[in-house]
Amino acid sequence: MKEFTAVLHSQVDDAKQAMTAARQARHDYEVHLHGARIRDLLDVPAEHGIDTGDWVDRTMLDDAMLGA
Repeated sequence: MKEFTAVLHSQVDDAKQAMTAARQARHDYEVHLHGARIRDLLDVPAEHGIDTGDWVDRTMLDDAMLGA
């Protein structure tokens, strides 16, 4: 389970970096897409009872919504 968690955490980190780059470039739609990807990635460990509370600042995801 450790490898499963590590791979997912790494994928979340990659998506966070991509979202930050999109935000800096003011590409709002890309920010939204990366935020959606992060949410999808966080659903997987939640289904397996893995706590992801400290993986992502949830306000960062709220800001990634279209129209926000």
